[in-house]
Amino acid sequence: MRGRAFVFGDEINTDLITPSDYFGESFDVMAEHVFEPIRPEFTDEFEPGDIVVAGSHFGSGSSRESAAAALQAAGVGVVVAESFSRIFYRNSIAWGLPVVSCPGVTDFVADGDEIEVDLDEGRVRNCDTGEEGSCESIPEEIQEVFEVGGLREHYRRHPEGLKTD
Repeated sequence: MRGRAFVFGDEINTDLITPSDYFGESFDVMAEHVFEPIRPEFTDEFEPGDIVVAGSHFGSGSSRESAAAALQAAGVGVVVAESFSRIFYRNSIAWGLPVVSCPGVTDFVADGDEIEVDLDEGRVRNCDTGEEGSCESIPEEIQEVFEVGGLREHYRRHPEGLKTD
């Protein structure tokens, strides 16, 4: 995955990702307002496939799945963060939004940089500076969930479920 980085800080909670003013709206409508409280120009500047980069504890705050679903509906290519709230991380996988933890990513990626994320190799590379960081590698079956758009579609295609070793 390759795209422009939109960099955020630490503790970006679900209310900052999907403002409560739009609860009850469709995920497509919510996608038009992601990050509105902290970066109102985001949806004007963002292009599908671009990448969200953040500091620690991204997605904290609530168990609402709307934050992950709205980012997925907005076309976010992948979210790379120093760390995630675990329930946001699980909701993202369920909705087919690629997420990957990369300690130190905010040290070598700046807003607007073009970056490349390799989920197989567990690597994030800043294409503008050449700097790289290691991230967790994502198991093939989870990547398949991302590719088909979430767990619902994955289970429709594979009623036997996920393989676990």
